[in-house]
This record gives sequence, structure tokens and C-alpha cells, in this order.
Amino acid sequence: MKKLIDKLKKERHLEQSEWTDLIEHRTPELADYLFEQAREIRHAHYGHDIYIRGLIEFTNYCRNDCFYCGIQRSNTHICRYRLSEDTILDCCRSGYELGFRTFVLQGGEDAYYTDERMVHLIREIKSLFPDCALTLSIGEKSEDSYRKFYEAGADRYLLRHETFNHEHYSRLHPAELSAAERQNCLWNLKKIGYQVGTGFMVGSPWQTATNLAEDMLFIEKLQPHMVGIGPFIPHHDTIFAGETAGTLELTLFMLGLLRLMLPKVLLPATTALGTIHPHGRELGILAGANVVMPNLSPRDNRKQYALYDNKIATGEEAAEGKEKLVQQMEAIGYHVVTARGDSLMSADHLPK
Repeated sequence: MKKLIDKLKKERHLEQSEWTDLIEHRTPELADYLFEQAREIRHAHYGHDIYIRGLIEFTNYCRNDCFYCGIQRSNTHICRYRLSEDTILDCCRSGYELGFRTFVLQGGEDAYYTDERMVHLIREIKSLFPDCALTLSIGEKSEDSYRKFYEAGADRYLLRHETFNHEHYSRLHPAELSAAERQNCLWNLKKIGYQVGTGFMVGSPWQTATNLAEDMLFIEKLQPHMVGIGPFIPHHDTIFAGETAGTLELTLFMLGLLRLMLPKVLLPATTALGTIHPHGRELGILAGANVVMPNLSPRDNRKQYALYDNKIATGEEAAEGKEKLVQQMEAIGYHVVTARGDSLMSADHLPK
């Protein structure tokens, strides 16, 4: 199996059968070898820098009913909220003072936030913080809407494809949602000019090694600027409440593979990794990741944005959380930097 890792490192490509074999026959020893190679590639392009993104979870209303998601439309037990524009801007101000130069507006697909409201909010943020990158993560929209947001000043867009396989996708989502439309949105975002992020769940119900191989082939074709993956973690108010969570071990292995396939990609150590293991984010960095996303949302709202159970939602202020993160990263030989942290995936990464 080491030969496949060596091939991936050299050629940036594996056939589907090779991906499947590598994933199915992984061992702890193979993982250690993979992580060594992944760190070498990561250091060559990004050094030991850790880019931080200020995450602002601004609404937990959602029109969709994705079977795995805690903020699904049919969940009547959740306390819904929307942050006011003033509150969102206050989150940005506090983040800016702490050194954040990228803000991520993440929310459910909330009809309250019309194109007009989003355009106004984007322009306000970019006007107040012109040296910062603005990332949106608000789901599936029309190409026209994506274009409006981009022209208003949005730089990046995160839209995880979740799983490439259409049949598998249909088992995780209601009939009105499709893998084809999800993937079409990603191609539209790339065409418009966004720095695009995608990703998938690891260990979701019915997922196979072949499904993961298909995910890797799709990502190779898409050539995104960022890939965010995390373990599936069940939520108690969904039909998957009793399902087994994805593992830290497989998620880290997939992170390492992604780094070898896309050496210049931005690769987050996600909140979900930190949720399933107390040192999950540090282990993600050591597997090849180079981005973390601390939460700038108001403390009272963090637990309400519960996509899955036991999500990290401490009572710390943003400043305390950042300081702890700095210490955690320094303890493993990395340092948090104040920078936009644009992707090196293409020449298009330069600020607009």
C-alpha cells in the first residue's frame, strides 16, 4: 500500500480501484507513513503557518430537511435564532481586533436572508473590513444569486458536496435535494470566480470505501481551493440518532490523502474533529491540515447551531478561545498567523 501513497504523492492521481484498495487496507503503520508525506508536502507550500477563519453562525433556520442535520426544518425541539446585522458586524469587529482576516458567514438556507439582504450585509462587511476575505456558507442558490454575492464582494464559498454518489446522497437527503444539483452549484461557483470549498462526511450511514473513492475523484476533477471534511456525528433529533459516528482514524487518513492529491489546497482541521477527540484538531494539523475555524458567534447562540450532538461550544469569549488555540498549535510546532490565508491552488487566489 505504501506504493500507492508514493504514486499519489508523485502523480496526484489514483484510479478508483486504487483509492478503494488504499482506504480498505489502511493500517496504523500506513497512516503514519501517509502523515509524514502529507506534512512534508504541506510544509513545502505553507510552512508551519496555521490560518484562522472567524466563524459566524448567523442563522439556524433552514428550509431543508437533510436527514443527518440537527437544524433540519422538521426539528421542532431546536431554539431558532437569527443574528441582527449589527450583531454580525460586532462579531466581525471583535474578530478583527483579535487578528482575524477572514470571516465565514455560515447558516442554514434561511429564506429571510433574501439576495437583497445578503448583498447589503456583504457590502457592509467589505466596506468596514476591506483587507479581509469574506466566505459564505449558505447552501444551494441560483447562479444569479451567487453572482450577486460575488459582485457585492464575497470572496469564497463553502459548499460541501457531502457524498458524490447519487444513490448514497438520496439516502441521506429528502427527494427534493439531489447530488446533481449540489455538484452543479459548485461548478457555477467556480465559473463565477469564487475561491471554492467543498467536502464530505466521513463514516455517514451506508458509506463505503468506493463512495469515498468517488469523492476523491470528484474533488480531483473540481480542483477546489479548500476541502473541509469531518466525521459524521449523529444528532439525537434526527432519524440517524442511533447510527454509529464516523471515526477519527478514517477522517485523519482521508485528510492525509487529500493533502497528497492537492498539495496547495486549504485543508481545515474541523470542529467535528475536535468534537470526537479532545486533540482532534491538533491531530488534523499533523495529518496535513493548515486551517482552523474558531467561533466568533455570540456565546448564547453557539449551542443552538447544533448540526450534530456534543459540538464544541465552550463558554469562552472569542479572545480566550483564540489564545487557547494559539497555545495548542504552538505545542505541536505550528503557529497561528494573522493573514487572509488565500489558497495557492491557482493564480486566481489574489485578492480582488
